[in-house]
Amino acid sequence: MPLSLVRCLAVLALLWTAACSGQPSPEKDAPEQGAGETPTVVLHTETMVQGLQHPWSLAELPNGDLLITERPGRLRVVRNGALVEAPVAGVPEVFARNQGGLFDVRLHPDFAQNRWVYLSYAEACKAGATTAVVRGRLTDDDSGGYRLDAVAPIIRANACRDGGRHFGGRMAFDREGLLYLSVGDRGHRDEVQDPNNHLGSVLRLTDDGQPAPGNPFAGSGAGDAAVFTYGHRNPQGMARHPDSGRIWTHEHGPRGGDEVNRLASADNYGWPEVTHGKEYSGGRIGPASAAGFVAPLTVWVPSIAPSGLHFVDSEQFPEWEGDLLVGALAGQHIARLHWDPKTQTLEKHEQLFEGRFGRIRDVGGLADGSIYLLTDSANGKLLRISANPD
Repeated sequence: MPLSLVRCLAVLALLWTAACSGQPSPEKDAPEQGAGETPTVVLHTETMVQGLQHPWSLAELPNGDLLITERPGRLRVVRNGALVEAPVAGVPEVFARNQGGLFDVRLHPDFAQNRWVYLSYAEACKAGATTAVVRGRLTDDDSGGYRLDAVAPIIRANACRDGGRHFGGRMAFDREGLLYLSVGDRGHRDEVQDPNNHLGSVLRLTDDGQPAPGNPFAGSGAGDAAVFTYGHRNPQGMARHPDSGRIWTHEHGPRGGDEVNRLASADNYGWPEVTHGKEYSGGRIGPASAAGFVAPLTVWVPSIAPSGLHFVDSEQFPEWEGDLLVGALAGQHIARLHWDPKTQTLEKHEQLFEGRFGRIRDVGGLADGSIYLLTDSANGKLLRISANPD
């Protein structure tokens, strides 16, 4: 056989081996460049913890311990990279049916002084269930873990309805220490355009759950004093912009029409009068826009089922500074979006880890500058994403 033919066959064999080798296991520190046209960051993934039951949210304590909510109703602790066996005591009983359960966990802005931890959850009520928030003081217990003391509800949303869907449940604090809470439409969309209830709204509260001073409907008789914005369907992502300080949200559409919105007092985001989505049967719901309703910054058609929202603000990711990361449940990826403050436009830039980790429930930042992901499954994982490690 001619030498040139031998060399050609050898090269083909090497190419075939490389093509069939597959992706590295997500359990290992594996590089990933995303699916955009011009990926700029080599990402490395690490599974920190697995065995979580439908984890929903994470908060990092000043000492580096991590608090993670599990939807069935447990608050777990991750310490030194390991899951502490005993959950935190003092968590209220939750309505853990369908989409209900334990949702978000947030620390008070002055946590180092007051030790207040806030939990949102679905709570049973006479007509079914609603969205509620408690706070409690995080205290060391005798076993080396934590418990919540002085636990008390600070708000029960005026959204008590039957069924187990669309609770919202995301929280964020603004720079003034006011607490924002999303409440879904609970499957009763015909009531969402009435701001006298809390269905399909974002509430703005003081740290003890009272309507915040300056809320748009306070004293007017035109709406509930706690309502800040309304016309939402099911917001499950919320974050404070690192520069402007404004609160941003995203929400689930029906069949298509997931949205990203930037909140402003008294704004009506239109559900169900306007939407880019359709009925699950394929029928029309309403027009995509109309006078009197605030248009979203971007939409997804078809839906990705967004959950979790994070603004990148880390020296590890200078190329992504200020970008939005959005977890996707149905889409099973992380969407990266770039906000241009000059043009006031939001551009979908790339999809990361598509199909690699399953349903992504939450995304956020850690104190070391890395990014965490929580996967939504009965064997949920906490993943750490870092850039260009030494």
